[in-house]
Amino acid sequence: MRYLMFIKHAENSHPMTPPKPLMTAMEAFVGEGFKSGWLKETAGLKRMAESTRIRSKDGELTVTDGPFTEAKEVVGGYAIVEVASKDQARDIAWRFMELHRIHWPEFNCESEVRQIEEL
Repeated sequence: MRYLMFIKHAENSHPMTPPKPLMTAMEAFVGEGFKSGWLKETAGLKRMAESTRIRSKDGELTVTDGPFTEAKEVVGGYAIVEVASKDQARDIAWRFMELHRIHWPEFNCESEVRQIEEL
């Protein structure tokens, strides 16, 4: 089963450069994931100021360039994992969040884990 995991946080709640100890721990965590085969892809996302939204409403498409002042939380990064169970996916997300709790405790965030629909 494949899962999409992403981290959400208030965009302006922290400096954009995470602490060095977190980056070191994340490098090891990500390296382990790729080596073990459960991590398929991961990346951080650029700030909302550099993004574009395309909406469909009442049969019309509109394009809006960022920043989007109404956004309270943003998706800051994502990972795609392939695991045998939801419990395994949840464990990986827990470990990811634990690294943030230990190395950047003042950073308030949450991780969402969603199974990818295999069509």
